[in-house]
Order: sequence, then structure tokens, then C-alpha cells
Amino acid sequence: MSGGEVAGILVAVFWAILVSFLAVALVRLAQTLKATTKLVADVTDQAVPLLADASAAVRSAQTQIERVDAIASDVQEVTSNASALSTTVASTFGGPLVKVAAFGYGVRRAMSGRRDDAPDKAPRRTVVVGRTVPATRRAKRKKD
Repeated sequence: MSGGEVAGILVAVFWAILVSFLAVALVRLAQTLKATTKLVADVTDQAVPLLADASAAVRSAQTQIERVDAIASDVQEVTSNASALSTTVASTFGGPLVKVAAFGYGVRRAMSGRRDDAPDKAPRRTVVVGRTVPATRRAKRKKD
């Protein structure tokens, strides 16, 4: 064998080893791609029902929000009606009721002042120009 033939054999062996490594790498790459494809298919199979459920939940929430909005507008209307009714009642009956209460207070006050036989509940103090006069001095003045 000559030197050229030995070099040719070495190059052929080198290329055979290189092709073997490339073949092994390509086989592993194919297995990885196959596993990835299967994983993506499984995720897709599981994601589609989840997305459908999420869509249904969002639709249901939207329906509930619309109902709550309708209820809130009804409550606002009832509140404004109650406020108007309260204002009407206060303006219609407020003045006369205050007058009746004042009249009743005046009658009670007048009737309680006419009773001379009723004992004093407690000695009263009289205020004179920003100072208090004891009840005993006032009682002396009444007797005089």
C-alpha cells in the first residue's frame, strides 16, 4: 500500500465516523421533534376545553354585571323617589307639626305655672348679668 492509499483509507474512515455521529444526532433530533409535537398536541387538546370554559365564565360574568347594573339603576331611581317624597312630606307637614308642638309646649308651660300647690322639684338658680344668684336669695326676694 502506498502513502496515498493509506491517506484515502484514513479519510474514508474519518468520513464514516463523521457520518455516524451525524446520523446519531439526526435520530435524536427526530425523537425530540416527535416528543415536542406530541406535547404540543396534548397541550392543544387540553387548552381548547379550558378556553371554552373560560369563555363561558366570561359570558356568565357579563350577564351578571348587566343584571347588577339594572338593579343599581333601579335602586338609584327608588332613592331619588324616596328623597322627593321625604322633601314633600317635610314641606307639607313640617311647618304645621312644629306649630302644634310649640302650641302644646306653651299650653303645658302655662298649665304648670298655674299650679301653686305643686311643690318645687329643686331650687332654681336665676342668672343675672352673667352670674348665678343662689336660690336662697331669690326665695328671700319673693317673700319681700
